[in-house]
Amino acid sequence: MSAVAVEQRTHHQAGPAATRARPGPWRITFDTNPDDCNLHCIMCEDHSPYSTTQSDRRKAGRPKRLMGIDLIRRVMEESKGRGLREIIPSTMGEPLLYRHFDEILGLCAEYGVKLNLTTNGTFPRRGARAWAERIVPVTSDVKVSWNGATKATQENVMLGSNWETVLDNLRTFIAVRDSHAARGGNRCRVTFQLTFMEINVNELPDIVKLAADLGVDRVKGHHLWVHFSEIRRQSMRRSQEAIARWNAVVDAAHELVEQHRLPRGDRVLLENIFRLDVDDVGDIAPGGVCPFLGQEAWVASDGRFNPCCAPDALRRTLGYFGNVNRASLYDIWESREYKDLQANYLQNTLCQGCNMRRPADS
Repeated sequence: MSAVAVEQRTHHQAGPAATRARPGPWRITFDTNPDDCNLHCIMCEDHSPYSTTQSDRRKAGRPKRLMGIDLIRRVMEESKGRGLREIIPSTMGEPLLYRHFDEILGLCAEYGVKLNLTTNGTFPRRGARAWAERIVPVTSDVKVSWNGATKATQENVMLGSNWETVLDNLRTFIAVRDSHAARGGNRCRVTFQLTFMEINVNELPDIVKLAADLGVDRVKGHHLWVHFSEIRRQSMRRSQEAIARWNAVVDAAHELVEQHRLPRGDRVLLENIFRLDVDDVGDIAPGGVCPFLGQEAWVASDGRFNPCCAPDALRRTLGYFGNVNRASLYDIWESREYKDLQANYLQNTLCQGCNMRRPADS
């Protein structure tokens, strides 16, 4: 089925029996409010001080990108019986600023789907305790953006953040999580989410230690997407020398998790923290596969279907697959264009050098 044909279908043409038989993504990310954020992280494609996204939007008179809650409800209704286990509200911008966030929590409870949240740790509008009381019961994982083991590094990466405040917020959130679990309720995982860069790479072992001390279950991250020339030298993939230093830090982090345990005695989980091949600067994981195609889906604020979480301008180079405002997400999922991408993605330059691919044995 071509993308044009998919666009011409309506959501009502596929009968309930037919749609129930078709599995789909186990997780869907909705880019709810990418233009809303209260921080200016240096590596952010939309809110970095080096980005022109917001100034260009204002000069052109364009409103902020904002997803309607009806789109999310429609996709979740359509996903019943198809294996959807989690949804993620915007990882572009701060999702807790989304005006319909409470409705998202309600939809998760209604459809029996877990929330997977990435937040910058400021817990805007309500504060950490009030948000935790709402979020913890329906959430699988809360990824808190965290980019340093010291006040200076954290605040120099996440501009506008306050080290003491985010530490206190995190302790409050974890206390609510642990109390809820102790009463027999849901225990959501808490994760430190990093961008691996020159500015913070030497602090990675101490970030792992801090996670263990605080009760943060996992440290996860990805290598820098170089959106701007000003941060090119922050990439740990830029040279053999940078990769060698990255590899030494990786070894130290993996040694530390054995020695420094969580309060319950478990090891802090490390994800995407693996050695790189110093002889292959351009390929992060030779022989590695895409962790997303055929597994997860992304829906942009305007309804556009996206195949992965690469920066928006880059993922558009992979092609156009359809818009869920005009077609069923599951028709797009089964379309010829999307299946062709799954079969041939390594022919794309973006995929060949993608920061998100993982070694086959990881």
